[in-house]
Amino acid sequence: MSAPSPARGWLVVAAGMAVNLCLGILYAWSVWKASLIATPDAPPGTAMTGTNAGWSHLSDADATWAYAVCGLTFALFMVPGGRLQDRYGPRLGVTLGGLFLAAGCILSGLLQSYLGLILGFGVLGGIGMGLGYAAATPAAVKWFGPHRRGLIVGLVVGGYGGAAIYIAPLAKYLITEFGLTGSFVGLGCLFAVVVVLAGFVLKSPPPGYMPPGPKIASATPAAPVDNRTPREMLGTRQYFALVALMFGAAQSGLLLIANAAPLLAKAAKGYPFLEQNGWLLAAFGGIVNALGRVGTGFYSDRVGRTNAYALNGVAAALCLAAMPAIIAANNVVLLFVVVGIAYWQYGGGLSLLPALTADFYGPKNMGTNYGLVFLGWGLAFLVPLSAGYIKDLTGRDDTALYLSAAILAACVVLAKLVKKPTFAKETP
Repeated sequence: MSAPSPARGWLVVAAGMAVNLCLGILYAWSVWKASLIATPDAPPGTAMTGTNAGWSHLSDADATWAYAVCGLTFALFMVPGGRLQDRYGPRLGVTLGGLFLAAGCILSGLLQSYLGLILGFGVLGGIGMGLGYAAATPAAVKWFGPHRRGLIVGLVVGGYGGAAIYIAPLAKYLITEFGLTGSFVGLGCLFAVVVVLAGFVLKSPPPGYMPPGPKIASATPAAPVDNRTPREMLGTRQYFALVALMFGAAQSGLLLIANAAPLLAKAAKGYPFLEQNGWLLAAFGGIVNALGRVGTGFYSDRVGRTNAYALNGVAAALCLAAMPAIIAANNVVLLFVVVGIAYWQYGGGLSLLPALTADFYGPKNMGTNYGLVFLGWGLAFLVPLSAGYIKDLTGRDDTALYLSAAILAACVVLAKLVKKPTFAKETP
């Protein structure tokens, strides 16, 4: 049985979840993409009308670029965001993150263009996500011992994964009632308020704080924590393995996140309600994404991080490989099942990798260390971006889904090979 954790630590966890529930707008991108992409009756470049007057239809690849740029920028700014967190605490990074994200959403809405989406949602939004996300998880992890690390990480990052649960239907409503511009501006204002307020609650524990450990019968002293600097981490082969594991776990989920609404519309031919409400698959994915982070974090504390990665990865790879046949058969129920398993794997990976980073290199420099591992997540956006070009050329999703399954299967093998690094001497 575990010793009780301080109430302030649980408050920090809740604040981190609130921050990520806003930063997770990225996971509802398929709702905007469904409204942006061209149709046979409205080819790329065709001006929109009605509440979306001022906007033009985009190709599948162009409608994916803002999403991909956002992810790449997010990953790059996790590193300076982590350094800000390690040096100044979480509050500064989260506040800046909320303001950048809000500015990016508002700019996207006002410019009403492909360039506006790239600069606003892609660049400014990505900066905001990187700075904010880098601060929330390390701040929470430092309040708790290793025996709860998987669960705590899962709870905090679960907010990011779960954001699509409410953002997808809210975005669909705002787009229908107020147009693309109204949806971006309205959500940008909401995020600025919520993230900045939550930032005031985030705080790292005081110097010298020792997190409570599990209650045991004997008073055995806790083992010293082996904290490693970013330079030491970069000198190990395991760092590059963690980046590869992040890439493998992320690319499959990001491919589905970018295309959830269009995939449901394709599979639901003959079911008008589902065809017109593709956001349902995005919202469902958000639920499973969040549950996968918490659930995988929980059982990884018991079966081991790499075993949990392998279990999730094998199941998701099989589902990705089966998805083209399921879509062709218009089996909507089975589509929800296999997409749910793939989303669980994706969410699980984003709780396993920060926990593995702390397991391998200690929690002290986790902000910067995990920021460097997170570069694999940014690189993973190359898969959905490539999928957009493949679909524009072939009109099919099959090739990208098979490719994603193969990458994930290779990373499962890698997960079973990677071991914790050893160092010549301990660093206090």
